[in-house]
Amino acid sequence: MDNRLANIEISQGPRAWWTRFLHRRTQWSMDIIALIIAFWFAYSLRFDFDIPAENFRFALKQFPYVVLVQFLALLVAGVYSFIWRYVGLAEVRAFVNAAYWSFLPILAVRLVTPGILHPWRVPVSVICIDTVLAFGGVLGLRVLRRALYERYERENRSARADVKRLKVLLIGAGQAGVLAAREIRGRGDTGLDIKGFIDDDPTKQESVIYGIRVLGNTDDMPRLVRTLGIDHVVITIAAASRNEIRRIVALCEQIPIKVQIIPGLYEILQGNVEVSRVRDLQIEDLLGREPVRLDEDAMSEFLAGKVVMVTGAGGSIGSELARQIARFRPSSLLLVERAEFALFNIDRDLRERWPQISIIPIVSDVSDEVRIRAIFETHRPQVVLHAAAHKHVPLMEQNGSEAVKNNVLATKTIGQIAGECRAEAFVMISTDKAVRPSSMMGAAKRVAELVVQDLDRKYPTRYVAVRFGNVIGSAGSVIPIFREQIRKGGPVTVTHPDMVRYFMTIPEAAQLVLQAGAMGEGGEIFVLDMGQPVKIIDLAKDTIALSGLKPFEDVDIVFTGIRPGEKLFEELEVTDECLTKTRHPKIYIGKIASYPEEIVLSALERLNFLAANQREEELRDFLGELLPESQLSNHSSIEAITDGFADKPLPGVEEHDKALVLK
Repeated sequence: MDNRLANIEISQGPRAWWTRFLHRRTQWSMDIIALIIAFWFAYSLRFDFDIPAENFRFALKQFPYVVLVQFLALLVAGVYSFIWRYVGLAEVRAFVNAAYWSFLPILAVRLVTPGILHPWRVPVSVICIDTVLAFGGVLGLRVLRRALYERYERENRSARADVKRLKVLLIGAGQAGVLAAREIRGRGDTGLDIKGFIDDDPTKQESVIYGIRVLGNTDDMPRLVRTLGIDHVVITIAAASRNEIRRIVALCEQIPIKVQIIPGLYEILQGNVEVSRVRDLQIEDLLGREPVRLDEDAMSEFLAGKVVMVTGAGGSIGSELARQIARFRPSSLLLVERAEFALFNIDRDLRERWPQISIIPIVSDVSDEVRIRAIFETHRPQVVLHAAAHKHVPLMEQNGSEAVKNNVLATKTIGQIAGECRAEAFVMISTDKAVRPSSMMGAAKRVAELVVQDLDRKYPTRYVAVRFGNVIGSAGSVIPIFREQIRKGGPVTVTHPDMVRYFMTIPEAAQLVLQAGAMGEGGEIFVLDMGQPVKIIDLAKDTIALSGLKPFEDVDIVFTGIRPGEKLFEELEVTDECLTKTRHPKIYIGKIASYPEEIVLSALERLNFLAANQREEELRDFLGELLPESQLSNHSSIEAITDGFADKPLPGVEEHDKALVLK
């Protein structure tokens, strides 16, 4: 089979080369014809289309060398490396260069050569006119070829699609709107017929952009929808704020008219989707925030050319961290994950997107010290992103030992090995639930932060932790649950009508984690700006409405009561007294002091014993003693922890908000 394929390729090789050669000869011939026509037309214009006999004889001698010089200039400028049907503004510069390089020698012959060579001296007016016509002509041939190609493709796609074209208005006549309009019109299979733009910018009213008129502002939508018979509107604003999208959605609900949106600018720039892939609004759009601005140079210095390890690489955050890291071209990317299928998916995804990067999938439990040590000794990771953790609050209430094993003891294991192997940086993903924790999961994460701070005192590795709240669409989060409940016909369950949470998108969270890791000097607990909190009941209503249904009518909402370990609202230490600003507007350093080394070591020994022996109640009580600010236990004694250090006060115990600022 392989031999037959090889023979086919060999047999087709010369034929493909000959086809390309013939195609190139056709281009040359058309260009030469265009150059000749331009030359004679320039002469005709110079003499009002009545060339004297003597000048005609001169022109016959001049045109071969003029055309030759112009053709050579096209070759030198690289014009023939362009594919005709894709020529655009970016290629115009090459034609300008070719015109310049041909104009100078022909003009030099005119000005420098003696009078005896008068028959070869082209008049200056003819040189100027011919240069414009000649290179405008060869460029025009390519533009015509592109126009014909696009028209053919559009008609061909329309014929294949055979769908009814929907009349749409595009809301937003900015750069994203123009990109969307160009691609929608360039394709024939979108099934969309653009009737006009809607834009609130007064300077754009009645203007024509890419052949599409700006018909009015959002206040004119009801009238335009009615008079033009619009089927739906499409939001084409690249970075629309949450409030802006909500305002447009509310207006469309009043008309009523269906509203859709183009993909976010982040998705487009990453090459994940095309700008013409219009989709229905999602809850992520209503929760959207301003795009994250990254210090690309610092990120590149942090990641480029290095061996980077991501634990929990198959999870929502871990997989997105891996995708973001790949953008900065690490020398190797180690994907550590114990869930085989999750690891398979992210490994396949990254290999398709970044085939030039060394992707190393590793099946391992981060609590397996022997396995983790072998991985470090083999691959020597320089940067470690520790995202592996148990995060589901109610489940960890029933499995506290596992929360401690995975979130605390495994963090200590992998962090210690990273320090012993002299990794440059270790970044642990923490959570807002670690602030005055009321759950086993939150308490375990808070202790993990103490472990990271303790390790930073012992090793040259830079250890940092990054806290943030809920991530939209992550595995086990509320939005996928709402969608599944709606799909089944309801009801949608909300624990409490006053329950509020902070939300951010998965890409935003991953980008800020990496940015914090690049900024960290060691020992910091970074806190991400999560924006404004969102009521879960509003989230449920929006999710139902975006599914085309009405809350409490088509789909009911029922309240089930707060589950064990949950709070009505989460805290992020977002007051000025609790945070120190960094150079990034969305990243802060929490004023959260570390514990003495002796207490951390003693606590880890006790936690290891209790978790290994499944002593759940004792484990909860001990965490309550270790973390006096927590809501796990009413105990105030810490004698079991200090073991002789009880006379030394724990930083952050007496007044949590007045703790010392780290580094």
